[in-house]
Amino acid sequence: MDVSEIKVRGARENNLQGVSVNIPKQRLTVFTGVSGSGKSSLVFDTIAAESRRLINETYTAFVQNFMPTLGRPDVDSLRNLSAAIIVDQEPMGANSRSTVGTATDAHTLLRILFSRIGGPYVGPPLAFSFNTAEGMCPRCEGLGRVTDIDVGQLIDREKSLKEGAITVPGFEVDSWHWQVMAASGLFDPDTRLRDYTPAQWEDFLHKPATKIKVGKNNLTYEGLVTKVRRQYLAKDRETMQPRMRAFADRAMTLTECPECEGARLCEAVRSCRIDGRSIADCSALQISDLAEFTRGIRDDSVGPVLESLRALLDSLVEIGLGYLSLDRESGTLSGGEAQRVRMVRHLGSSLTDVTYVFDEPTVGLHPHDIERMNRLLLQLRDKGNTVLVVEHKPETIRIADHVVDLGPGAGVAGGRICYQGDLAGLRASDTLTGRYLDHRVRLREKVRRPTGQLPVRGARLHNLRDVSVDIPLGVLTVVTGVAGSGKSSLILGSLSGREEVIVADQSAIRGSRRSNPATYTGLLDPVRTAFAKANRVKPGLFSANSEGACPRCKGIGLIYTDLAMMAEVASVCEGCEGKRFRPEVLTYRLRGRNISDVLGMSVAEALEFFTTGQARVILDRLAAVGLGYLALGQPLTTLSGGERQRLKLAIHMARSGSTYVLDEPTTGLHLADVDQLLALLDRLVDTGNTVVVIEHHQAVMAHADWIVDMGPGAGHDGGQVVFTGTPADLVDTGGSLTAVHLRDYVKRT
Repeated sequence: MDVSEIKVRGARENNLQGVSVNIPKQRLTVFTGVSGSGKSSLVFDTIAAESRRLINETYTAFVQNFMPTLGRPDVDSLRNLSAAIIVDQEPMGANSRSTVGTATDAHTLLRILFSRIGGPYVGPPLAFSFNTAEGMCPRCEGLGRVTDIDVGQLIDREKSLKEGAITVPGFEVDSWHWQVMAASGLFDPDTRLRDYTPAQWEDFLHKPATKIKVGKNNLTYEGLVTKVRRQYLAKDRETMQPRMRAFADRAMTLTECPECEGARLCEAVRSCRIDGRSIADCSALQISDLAEFTRGIRDDSVGPVLESLRALLDSLVEIGLGYLSLDRESGTLSGGEAQRVRMVRHLGSSLTDVTYVFDEPTVGLHPHDIERMNRLLLQLRDKGNTVLVVEHKPETIRIADHVVDLGPGAGVAGGRICYQGDLAGLRASDTLTGRYLDHRVRLREKVRRPTGQLPVRGARLHNLRDVSVDIPLGVLTVVTGVAGSGKSSLILGSLSGREEVIVADQSAIRGSRRSNPATYTGLLDPVRTAFAKANRVKPGLFSANSEGACPRCKGIGLIYTDLAMMAEVASVCEGCEGKRFRPEVLTYRLRGRNISDVLGMSVAEALEFFTTGQARVILDRLAAVGLGYLALGQPLTTLSGGERQRLKLAIHMARSGSTYVLDEPTTGLHLADVDQLLALLDRLVDTGNTVVVIEHHQAVMAHADWIVDMGPGAGHDGGQVVFTGTPADLVDTGGSLTAVHLRDYVKRT
């Protein structure tokens, strides 16, 4: 029996149309194709999902009762699977106790090191953990921050109590809490707060719970801050009413713990040192500097620990994360950084013949860093593993042993194998990927002239070194540089918040699992109106968040089961079969389709259905930003960072005379889609806007009117502007890493 290939037969998950394919094992296979062509459906939802399901089935029935129930993918057969490890771009979690150090085990090795050779002696390795009672700072309990209250959000000093000086919900004039304070006798309710004596001010804000007599009643009085701290800090934010939660978010501030100064650890642990540095000092160092520090430690008693720690730190540097520190919270990492942190954990693994599945590992990487990433992918392959990579970048496609190209289009127009074979065969094929593999965007023959300047002066956020630079108005400016060089700190830190500046980044969109592209863009409003008019009923029936919602799942389409400490499990609602609406709502039709049918359409399908009106305007914008394949009812929580960014851009596209700031808009885009993006950016500029793009893609750099190149390195080796000028000038005279790679790119045109 031939087990040298993973054999997929008849895969129909999502938009896959009976796909059958053989994937060589212990080789590097790249899956490519336009966005929405079915790459993830084949790799993640079919191959990786079935591998995980089969592994879960090896556990006893008792253990399986506590695990998520994974359905079998829609596929005829899958043979010769090995254990799959998914290394995706999902955030590493918002738990503030998780750091780069804890996520990679580097902190564990450091703790062992300090417990053995640090002085004065403190105790075993656990004593050096900020997540244990022995090691954590008692004031902040190992978080490094304490919650404080912004008094300015509680009161208006220019008013008296009777004039409504207290702005806390529940303390309105004549409310019970207000009456207790006003009748306390500690201050005059007719006096403005700014005229209180120091003693009155202390009683008003901070007096502890005290019994007072008001008339014939004995009541408990508390200072305002004391009471707010008890009422809000002691409660779980998620259990608060929306009004209270909004106030808590506004009034509660996180500040550095004054006792440990953000180090998270108790005083005894902070006093233990190796060569003059504590474990907190080591965790705060840039990883590349920490690697250098550990090379200076000479002690044979901890030789194996030192060797493991050095190898781990060197891997982090090699993968392009040397600018991070071990105390960086995991939740603050970008999707690409989180993926590379996970990757490091597997590089030192003793496991072989494992299937590693990567989702666009080059996201957020400069061409220089992509070369490093490629070496690591090949390293995993050479250890005897099967490496499956979903990727668009030609630099990574070129190192593949095997290429699977899906398409030819997106959604229902995709889901088929267009090509499978080696790289030479892909180049010779007539597929979209094959035609674009060696496609190059040329430098502009004539750049557009700026209409003014947007000045940035003395920027010092994060690693920036007092940077001053002028961003030209009325043109397309690309800000580039290696990962960690300070691009986002400069642009997002200096421009966001300014008047007429629109930031469309890849951050999560505020909203719940109920939100989708139709609700977020406002498309659902004209759609509901059209359904209501055609059927002579109320528009509210056609909202899954209102009257028309399925009563069983409350309009979500899924039933979520909370498994306490384990991840909650989602199952399709049996009441509505995942359609989200009550059965009677689905009887109403618009040109033969019900509301569930419409929300199941892709943007491209909806364009054919809605040919006029406001719905058409919104759909045109979504198509213009390359989201034609996106389903109107797809939950926002399932969108990638690039899709979220393009969705935000579609909302703001109607405005002119604005400055658009985009953070790596090519994320998730096929080579052919990049040309469409460039045309969109040109349209924005040509209609009177300024576009500033933080980007690594050479096609976008070559197409720019102006380039700001940050560097020369990452972390404290960056933070400077190393070049400003036209792309042609950068190619002709630049000496930075960006100049080297852009010069090589345009030479191939």
